[in-house]
Amino acid sequence: MKNTSFIYLRGLRHAEHTVFAVNDGQKFYFDPQFGKRIAYSSGQQVKRSVIEALDMPFAAITFNWEIDKKENKASQKEPHSPCDPTFSDQLIGGYMKAESGNMTVKRRSPLSISAMRPLHPLLGGIESPTENLTFDRTSHPDNHEVKVYWLDNKKRGAELTKEELDEWLTNNRRSLPNRAFIQDQTRASGLFVYDVAIDLRTLFCVSTNKLEPELFPEIEEKLRAEGWKDGKNIFGNCLICPKEKREEIIPALANAIINWRITSNQARTFSLMETVALAISDNANQIAYAIRGDLREDSDRLQAVPKIDETVKADLFVTPIASSYVVGSVGSADALEKAEQKLIELMMAFDYENQ
Repeated sequence: MKNTSFIYLRGLRHAEHTVFAVNDGQKFYFDPQFGKRIAYSSGQQVKRSVIEALDMPFAAITFNWEIDKKENKASQKEPHSPCDPTFSDQLIGGYMKAESGNMTVKRRSPLSISAMRPLHPLLGGIESPTENLTFDRTSHPDNHEVKVYWLDNKKRGAELTKEELDEWLTNNRRSLPNRAFIQDQTRASGLFVYDVAIDLRTLFCVSTNKLEPELFPEIEEKLRAEGWKDGKNIFGNCLICPKEKREEIIPALANAIINWRITSNQARTFSLMETVALAISDNANQIAYAIRGDLREDSDRLQAVPKIDETVKADLFVTPIASSYVVGSVGSADALEKAEQKLIELMMAFDYENQ
C-alpha cells in the first residue's frame, strides 16, 4: 500500500440478540429497497466507543445547569470541553466550544466513522416478534413494598391504608403482585459492518488559523510550551504534535479502532459482537468490495450471502469465527493483532512534519 493521506478500514462483526442503545430501545431505520426495519448503532455511538477504548487520560468536561428560582426547576445547558489537544480524546475526537461573549473554537475529528449497520439488509436486522420483559419480585412478597393511590379525575390522590387496600382487593376479587412488564422490546442479530476513515493530514496537526480557530490563545501557548512545532499541511499553518507523543497515541488508537466494544448495551442483552474480518486500504471502494453481501436468486426469492473477497486491493484480516458465517473462509487466531500492527505501520509511516 502506497503512502497515502487516508486510511480506510471496514470491520465485520457478528451481533446476537442484543441492543445497541438503551434510551428508547433498539434504534432502527427503514430500508426502502427490501422493505425491512434495519437495526443500527450510530456513528456517534461507535466513535464514543472507540474513544473510550483509547485507555488514555481524558480531558475534564464542564456540565452546565441553570436553576429557575421561580419554578424551582433545573435545566441542562451545553457541556463545555477545554478544547485542549494535549488530551488524546480531544485530539482524536474533536471538540467545539461556543459561548456568549467569547470566541468560538472548533476542531473536526480526523476520524470519520459510519454507523454500524447490517452487511446487507437481508443479513441482519430486528428480530420479530418483539418480547415483553418483566420486573418480577413475586418470590419474596414480604420483602417488597406495594403502594396504591386513589385516582380522582386523573389526578393522584391519597395513598390507600393497608385496611383500605385489603378491603378493596377482597371486594373486587383482585390481586396486585410485585411484577411489572415492559412491552415490545426488540433485539438485533446478524452480520454488521462499520467503516472508519482516518485523515492523516489532520490526525496530529492542529490549525493555527485565526479566522476559524481550533485553539484558544492560552491553549496555543500551552502546546508550544510542551514541544508542539510550527508546520504546514494542505489546510494551512498548524502546530504538529511531538513525535514521542505520536508514538504513544498511535498504538492505543490502532487498538481502539479494532477492539472497541459498545459498553452501553444492557447487561441482560450482552453480545460479544465478535470481529469476523477486517479490511484496510488507501481506497474506500476496495474495502467495500472486500467485505460485502452478494445477492442470489434461490427458489424465486432473493437471498444475500456474506462475501470476503481476497482478490481486491486491500489487506484482509480474517478471524477463525468467519468460517461460521462465510462459506470457504479460513481465518487465523492472530488476525486482529496483525491488523493492529498494519494500522500502526501506516500511521507511523506518514510524514506529519513535511506534508
